[in-house]
Amino acid sequence: MTNPRIIDVRFDHYPSGKPVLGVHDAKPRISWRFADVESNFEQTGYEIEISRFTRLGPATVNVFHVLSSESHLVPWPEPGEPLVSRERCSVRVRAWEKAQASPLLWSEPAEIELGLLRREDWIGSLISAPWTGDEPQPEDLLRKDFTLLTKPRFARLYITALGVYEAEINGKRVGDYFMAPGWTSYRGQLHYQTYDVTDLLDADINSLGVRVAEGWYKGRIGFANAQGFYGSRTGILAQLEIVYEDGGVYKLGTDDTWMVTRGPIRQAEIYDGEIYDARVDVDGWSSPGIKVLDNWKPVEVLPRLPAQQKLVSGSKPPVRRLESVQAVQVIGTPSGKLVLDFGQNLVGHLRVKTVRAPTGHKLILQHAEVLENGELGLRPLRACKARDTYIFRGDAGGETYQPRFTFHGFRYAQIDGWPSSEDVINSVEAVVCHSDMEEAGDFSCSNNNVNQLFSNTKWSMRGNFFSLPTDCPQRDERLGWTGDLALFAPTATLIYQCFGVLNDWLQDMSFDQRERGGVPPMVSPNVLAGLPTWGDVWPCAVWHDVALLAPWALWEETKDIAILEQQYESMTTWLNAIPRNKGRLTHLWDLKGYQLGDWLDPNAPPDDPQKAVTDPTLVANAFLARCLTLMAQTSNILGRTDNARYFEDWLTNAQKEFVEEYVSHSGRLVSDSQTAYALAICFDLLSSEQTTIAGNRLAEIVRDNKLCIGTGFAGTPFVCEALARTGHADTAYAMLVNEKCPSWLYPISMGATTIWERWDSMRPDGSINPGEMTSFNHYAFGAVSKFLVERLAGLQRLSPGWKKSRVQPLLGGGFSSARASHVTPYGVVSASWTLVEEKGISDEGDRVMKFALEVRVPPTTTMEVVLPLPGESKVEVVGSGEWSFSSLVQQNARV
Repeated sequence: MTNPRIIDVRFDHYPSGKPVLGVHDAKPRISWRFADVESNFEQTGYEIEISRFTRLGPATVNVFHVLSSESHLVPWPEPGEPLVSRERCSVRVRAWEKAQASPLLWSEPAEIELGLLRREDWIGSLISAPWTGDEPQPEDLLRKDFTLLTKPRFARLYITALGVYEAEINGKRVGDYFMAPGWTSYRGQLHYQTYDVTDLLDADINSLGVRVAEGWYKGRIGFANAQGFYGSRTGILAQLEIVYEDGGVYKLGTDDTWMVTRGPIRQAEIYDGEIYDARVDVDGWSSPGIKVLDNWKPVEVLPRLPAQQKLVSGSKPPVRRLESVQAVQVIGTPSGKLVLDFGQNLVGHLRVKTVRAPTGHKLILQHAEVLENGELGLRPLRACKARDTYIFRGDAGGETYQPRFTFHGFRYAQIDGWPSSEDVINSVEAVVCHSDMEEAGDFSCSNNNVNQLFSNTKWSMRGNFFSLPTDCPQRDERLGWTGDLALFAPTATLIYQCFGVLNDWLQDMSFDQRERGGVPPMVSPNVLAGLPTWGDVWPCAVWHDVALLAPWALWEETKDIAILEQQYESMTTWLNAIPRNKGRLTHLWDLKGYQLGDWLDPNAPPDDPQKAVTDPTLVANAFLARCLTLMAQTSNILGRTDNARYFEDWLTNAQKEFVEEYVSHSGRLVSDSQTAYALAICFDLLSSEQTTIAGNRLAEIVRDNKLCIGTGFAGTPFVCEALARTGHADTAYAMLVNEKCPSWLYPISMGATTIWERWDSMRPDGSINPGEMTSFNHYAFGAVSKFLVERLAGLQRLSPGWKKSRVQPLLGGGFSSARASHVTPYGVVSASWTLVEEKGISDEGDRVMKFALEVRVPPTTTMEVVLPLPGESKVEVVGSGEWSFSSLVQQNARV
């Protein structure tokens, strides 16, 4: 007999288990999960208890009863009043099951606290140092002393910056965020953070100090090397609010009484790195009682933020220092350099533990992703030094160092100026930094190289989800390219719970889109605005299709209708901005338009990555059909039936014209390529008969190409799926495990631990691709990991939000086992299968194999289990719980 429980009560897409501070939603939605329930458990109603706190304790407790089976993103109960700025509340939930007269026990409470919802809640002003300059500037140290009468009951610090910041109170670090407040389209929205600083304050004189550096706001950004793209001055906006035991409130805001001086970080560049001169450390700069010397100056007050610029907390998790990695070997290069190999291409920085050196000694840390000819491969970094320098103060007890305001993409680090008396491998470690997303899923199988492929995808996503989704983390770029995310978003949701990151980024993209007259940007935040070609307002399929493809991926993963409502204007505006043909093919892209098409087709020359085998306008029109399909479905979901009919009519005509322009009667395409057939099949652009012929031709092309990949950005996520849909699973698997270049496993044969930007970013002879654009950490080609989860392991989402799932492994390719798991809104769903040979051979000469399957189904959901049987499939529908299945299957004895 089980004791059913309600667990994981949470708000919106925030994680459960700890209070959520600074939320910017007066009516947060509530979700919960069930544990230890029977397989057929069904919720028929629930109660939500909301305790709303005053400054001195709980003031009101209300219970709301709702008849509903929903437990995911349920609305703030009516007629409950919306929360207000700073308000704290806790929520408990209990539910009724159809067969039970009494409800389940109350859940543990979940706590939430709102931030400053209104601009008038802020009493402070933006402040800045009185100096500036066009060239890179050192960090600034800003401080303010204040006195408290007694120890506070609780205290909050609300803070943001034009630049990047770290705050300290009484000499102690506030929070653990890295590179806060992160990067946004600053003219559209600026994010602030909320910290609980109660334990840092004393009942006496206190000091609040803030370091601020240029970061993305004023630092060099984009491959045009723009300095000060958003503004010429850094600044901070902070507000400290303290509540005493008697209910009294003290507020301290940034104003013209603050003081500022230069800090010891003499350079804080994202691309070029950090220079820290410990000789000019300002001891006690954030502690009370420091004497204000001549080099401390009054700050200047900056103009108020424009009314149209949103000042919000955002929904994305912060970037944090999340893991440390030890070096696996010390390398002496042919030129005599000292290099550490960390065994993993990662994003972050180095941490130097206690090291002794004389005053003025320089320790230089140079970062790179690969070695070439035994030395650091620096050419792919382009105009990016990726170098941190620490200048010793000469402390007898040793000194430690880690950067505060820069990050790098690297596996190898060259250490110049290392004191010979110190043990380098035990004194230097790599620190992994990225947006602190919860893991959403995992995968493994019987092929270790394929497991490494999935791991490489995961590491590339970690490194490139750094405040927002970027293309690469190492060179003079690191931009939010829309095409990369458009193609990777469905895979991203299977690996990490990335709703918060992508939700904020889509709002940035929508703002940039409005500034471009309805055409989304190539990168968001749009730091390429005004540049020739990349900054022009020219429409481009796939890249700009992110306006539909990314929100849809989030909808499918979460069934959060709010993301569709939020992005609907962006979606429709983009489709209506697409230039179409005049005279004929009037429902398709203008054939004369400029397209990037199947970017980085392996057949494209190194210096012309858009020169693909597949007609770029064919690619554009295939994606147009896909987007129209999603747009019609979105309109119906939102109840906008007139719009739905408009897009359905457009889709019908576009599909007809696509076939007319690109497809022969038999199903052959004018671009006889892997990408063309993969898109036509996966986007349902062909008749049933044509699809069969197209699938056969696709398999033939793959085999003729010696099982090597022939797709770029546009085709790669779909080529294996297209083969699987048309009955060519073995060809898909053979291509998947191929190690010849170009292929997914070729980089792994060369030691890759992340996904490469090019199929041959490194040539077989160990030389780096001669193209000017070469990254070794670029998640786009890792989109095949969705195929690994859904086809090889067989774990599939059957309805948005995972209320229904399916397990249907696609056997073949010599794989003897696979498993996948995923954290859904209702709990963990998983599938694990093995294939073991039975004794004997069938009458047809095939091996007889025993197929064993274990599945786990979350409470209140159902799963279709499709078992492979000779000549047929058996389907069973099961409810929550753990289930086992087995069957005998036959495989060709020659496999």
